[in-house]
Amino acid sequence: MTLMRSLLFNLWFYGITLVLASFTLLPRLCHALRRRGSEQPSPPPSRPMPVARLWARLVLGALRPLCGITWEVSGREHLPASGPALIASMHQSAFDTMVWLLLVPDTCYVLKRELQRIPLFGPITRDAGMISVDRGAGAAAIRSLLTGADDALARGRQIVIFPEGTRATPGAPLVLHPGIAALAARTGLPVIPVATDSGHCWGRRAFRKHPGRIHIAIAPPLPAGLRRGELMARLERSFAEGSAALAGGAVDNSVG
Repeated sequence: MTLMRSLLFNLWFYGITLVLASFTLLPRLCHALRRRGSEQPSPPPSRPMPVARLWARLVLGALRPLCGITWEVSGREHLPASGPALIASMHQSAFDTMVWLLLVPDTCYVLKRELQRIPLFGPITRDAGMISVDRGAGAAAIRSLLTGADDALARGRQIVIFPEGTRATPGAPLVLHPGIAALAARTGLPVIPVATDSGHCWGRRAFRKHPGRIHIAIAPPLPAGLRRGELMARLERSFAEGSAALAGGAVDNSVG
């Protein structure tokens, strides 16, 4: 039964992704034709955030009926109702890369540049103004990260970064990368830590989706202006405490 439900969900996931990604092609094609037919620069196509939010709503909305997976959030009071924010989230599954489109008003993900080479999906992330980082570029990667953060901050967007850098198995030792410290120093924003246990239901690169409840625990913000070492230590401690609390079931049912 789990295998069949997972198959149906994956068909829905890839199908709706293809349909909505294709839908965004039209504005880009029109923009390219305008540029080709005129010497005057034309404004770029509008950012596809409404389509992205619809995509996340349709995909995650199918988890309950198709896979028997529900999700809930605690600590939403720690998120700003509007304006810039810096959110540092644990990362265990693709679920984490979609849910923030529904939790904050103007999501700006920090993502690896390889994702922008994916047909259809890659151009959407560029049009949406996501911050792409070439993880093999050393100091240039940090400069790109900070330039993207400046733009997001000026637009009042909520930056979401996964300090682990890639999806981790639940219970695996935390290895945090310093990009979050660079962002905190550049933006002057407090860091909002987020723990999750999404990997128990939706594993890393796993085809099968297991019934259960995904928890997202938003902790109180870490103060702005912390030194790098202290920030990293407090963030790691917040993740560890959040994971322990989720393992013990200590989560409020703020959102389902």
